[in-house]
Amino acid sequence: MIIFLPIEEFISNFGLMDEPEKIKITDEKVALAKAEHYCAYQERAQQEVRDKLYDWGLWPEAVENIIVKLIGDNFLNEERFAKAYVQGKFKQKGWGRIKIKQGLKFKKVPDGLIKKALQTIDGDEYVFMLVKVINKKAALLIEKDEYKRRYKLQQYAMSRGYESDLIADVLKNEKPEL
Repeated sequence: MIIFLPIEEFISNFGLMDEPEKIKITDEKVALAKAEHYCAYQERAQQEVRDKLYDWGLWPEAVENIIVKLIGDNFLNEERFAKAYVQGKFKQKGWGRIKIKQGLKFKKVPDGLIKKALQTIDGDEYVFMLVKVINKKAALLIEKDEYKRRYKLQQYAMSRGYESDLIADVLKNEKPEL
């Protein structure tokens, strides 16, 4: 005999897809120690830490106290985070300024710090990275029509966060390797 159960009942009866219970921390000192470890592991934006503290179930007053202590103890530094983020996304992932700026805005980093962090990218290195990104994509394209090929390369470079005028200059001056 075969019994058909609704999917919700099947999942709940057989324990599939159980979400792990979230850790609830009520003691501010324990939360501070965990937050220090969380910040020491890698650079974090204030909003990331704030969200994590709320996920742990802390009250708003405790969250703000912990944030202030982390800033005071230099575990949390927005400027340092912004610079590390810019360098990481540019050098590791080959992102352009536009995409990096969007990522920092998503993490709620102040505009002044975003501007300051983006200035750490060297102009020549930026153009070199754009050429590298375009050449890498050009090697993968099988498009024969030159106009469609240029369009695809331009769209790809724009999706990586590079400025359209800079892309046009690179495509005009340097023929991507076929």
